[in-house]
Amino acid sequence: MTTLSERVSQSAFDGSRLRVILLLDIQDGAQQRFLDAYELLRNRVASVPGHISDQLCQSIENPSQWLITSEWESAPPFLAWVNSEAHVEMVQPLHGCVRDTRSLRFSVLRETSGMASISRESKGRFQTAPRIGDGVVRHALTFTVKPGSESKVAEILAGYASPAAQVDETTRLRRTSLFMHGNRVVRTVEVQGDLVAALRHVARQPEVRAVEEAINPYLEQHRDLGDPESARVFFTRAALPAVHRVASDGVEAADVARHALIYPAKEGCGMAVARLLARHDEQTADTPRSPVVGSTIFQRDDIVVRMIDVRAPIEKEPVLALGISGRRTPAVLSRLLDLPADHDLTRKQGVLRFLSHCGMDPITDRRASDS
Repeated sequence: MTTLSERVSQSAFDGSRLRVILLLDIQDGAQQRFLDAYELLRNRVASVPGHISDQLCQSIENPSQWLITSEWESAPPFLAWVNSEAHVEMVQPLHGCVRDTRSLRFSVLRETSGMASISRESKGRFQTAPRIGDGVVRHALTFTVKPGSESKVAEILAGYASPAAQVDETTRLRRTSLFMHGNRVVRTVEVQGDLVAALRHVARQPEVRAVEEAINPYLEQHRDLGDPESARVFFTRAALPAVHRVASDGVEAADVARHALIYPAKEGCGMAVARLLARHDEQTADTPRSPVVGSTIFQRDDIVVRMIDVRAPIEKEPVLALGISGRRTPAVLSRLLDLPADHDLTRKQGVLRFLSHCGMDPITDRRASDS
């Protein structure tokens, strides 16, 4: 019998094969346009590294409901593609035909043996054991504001009224944390239940829409929230998925503080940085002296943010707080990051300078009970 870890853990880096399910509600009379757009899309997706196969299905009960399933060798190549500008451009023709979509992602744990599984044996492996979750979905959004507007944007974002936490019978907003680093904003959300339902619920609230409209003039990337297509493209590009999570019991304790650290990855090195940090967090999760009781890594392209919950000031154990303990990790991470010369991660002063440099400024941190 497989022994399960008691730690809460999720990861996109375990190497297991990935199944992606996309549920679509097609507009009446748009079936043929949708099929034509899908044909163009699937031929391009077939050439994406890591892609194995996909299927298009139509409901036998409701012809407006369609399903696309795709299989990938592992999560990283899929995430690299789905978060890319090429993907935003590629799926553009579909949106004129679609009323609603929902995407689900699963690692493959078991498969009934047969010719299909034998022929794909070399393309990805199965997840070795079930992971333990905490029933919470984590996601983040990130965007940049015009240089010089940072203090005004922080004031606007800190002053909004929290929306109602209860979305429906099964979905509830648990926590929202917002940070800034220079002109970059990162907003993380924790949801119990359906993430998409929660995000739509929040977007419809008058107090939230007022804040979003107030910061529009300061955004580097233009958006028009009155235009569904403009808003969709903006939030697609702003998505910062959680790629790894590890936590011990007691993360919700009153003596736990939350911090966010941003890691300046060199061009093309973002996923390697996230993978290295994820490995570190798994290996040190049970270290008695570590102040970190929970760590969530968000990554898109070369944007890497690590949000940590700690029981002691991070300056007391900066190496563990930064995720750079071990003999090789500081040197490897240094090669992957774009750091000033005085940020030598093998020396104490360099570590402290890096901690000060990559720490994000907290703007708000609101739990459901605060709402």
